[in-house]
Amino acid sequence: MESKSSYPDFTRQQAATLASRLRETRHLIQVVAGARQVGKTTLVRQVLERGDQLRLYVSADEPTLRDATWLRTQWDAARDLAVQSGDVGAVLAVDEIQKVQNWSETVKRLWDEDTGNGVNLRLVVLGSAPLLLQNGLTESLAGRFEQLWLPHWSFSEMRDAFGLNVEQYLYFGGYPGAAPLLDDPDRWRRYILDALVETTIARDVLLLTRVDKPALLRRLFELGCRYSGQILSYNKMVGQLQDAGNTTTLAHYLDLLAGVGMLRGLPKYAGEAVRRRGSSPKFQVLNTALMTVQSGLSPTEARNDREYRGRLVESAVGAHLANAATAGECEVFYWRDRNREVDFVVRSGARLMAIEVKSGRAAGAMPGLAAFDEAFAPQRTLVVGGDGVPVDVFLARPVGEWMAG
Repeated sequence: MESKSSYPDFTRQQAATLASRLRETRHLIQVVAGARQVGKTTLVRQVLERGDQLRLYVSADEPTLRDATWLRTQWDAARDLAVQSGDVGAVLAVDEIQKVQNWSETVKRLWDEDTGNGVNLRLVVLGSAPLLLQNGLTESLAGRFEQLWLPHWSFSEMRDAFGLNVEQYLYFGGYPGAAPLLDDPDRWRRYILDALVETTIARDVLLLTRVDKPALLRRLFELGCRYSGQILSYNKMVGQLQDAGNTTTLAHYLDLLAGVGMLRGLPKYAGEAVRRRGSSPKFQVLNTALMTVQSGLSPTEARNDREYRGRLVESAVGAHLANAATAGECEVFYWRDRNREVDFVVRSGARLMAIEVKSGRAAGAMPGLAAFDEAFAPQRTLVVGGDGVPVDVFLARPVGEWMAG
C-alpha cells in the first residue's frame, strides 16, 4: 500500500511547531516523545533538513547502553558546528536519549555550561520510553525543557496518509511503518511482533529498568492484549499467570508497559482518588494492532466474529481516548456499579463525559449511562456505534472536540 502523501496534516503541524521552536527558543531543550514507530525520527530529520541551522543527528538506539562519554563526544562535535555557524546557531538531536546512562545529569551539566558561555546550540532529544524519559526530565531538567508529544497515529491520519478505511484501521491499527504490508497480513504480523513488540520490550523495558521476572512481564502483555476492553482484577491475573508473584508486581509491570506506549490499565471512576487507585484495571491497548496480532485471526475472521469485532471497536475507541490521556489532554476511566457499566469516563478539568460503545456485544454487557448521569451529572454523554455517533466519525475527531461538545 503506497502513501497518498508524505505526512498527514497532524504531523505537518507538529513539524511546524518544532521548527518554530528551534528558530525562536534558545533557552529550552526540545523533547520529542512517543512510542516506537510513530514518526519521531522522521519528523525531526525533516525539520532539521529544512532548517537553516547546521545540524548533527545521532542515535543511542544500540543493543547495549551508551554512556556519558559518548554523549559528551557528540555534544563537543555539535559545539564546533555552533561556533562555525555564527549567529544562525546549530542543532544537536539525540535519538533514544534514555538509552544513555545517567543522560539527564549529563545533559543538565552540558546545557548549563553552554548557557553560561553563550554557545548558540539548540538541543532536541527523542525518546521511545515516555515514562522513563519523563523521569529524567523532571528529576534533573525541571524548567529547562518543553515537550512535543507524538501519539499513535489516529484513524484520520492513517486514512489521509495511506487510504485506510475504518475496518482496516480497526484491525491494522495506527503504525505507519506497517502500512506497506497491509496486503500481506502474515508479513504484517511478523513485523509487528518482531520489529515493534519484541524491540520495545527488550530495548525499552528490560534493558532500561529492573525487571525480576521478564517472562511474567511478557505474559502480562499478551494477557492484556487478549483481554483489551475487559476488566480483570489483579487477583484474577495472578490466577491466569504462572509465577505471577504478588499484585504489586503486576501493577508495576503494567505501569512499565503503559510507559512505553503499548498497554494501560484504566482505573475505575469513583469521584474519589483513593478509591480509583485501589480498583481493578480495565485493560486497554494503545494501538489495536497489538490486540489483533495476538489473536491469530485474519482480517476477515476478525470482521466476521461479532463478539471479537465488538471488543475491537471498543478497544479502538479506548485507544483514541487513552492516547489523548497519555498526551496530557484528559484522564480516562471506566465505571461499574453492580450490573451497570459505562465503557469510558473522560475528565478534562471540570468537564466530565461518559461514553457507551454499541458494538454488537451481548445486551448484558451494555453500560448504564442513565445511572452514571444520575450519580455524577456529566456535562456530556455519548453513544458511539449503533444508532449513535458512527465509529469512523468518532475516531476521526480529536478527543478535545468531543469534550467541548
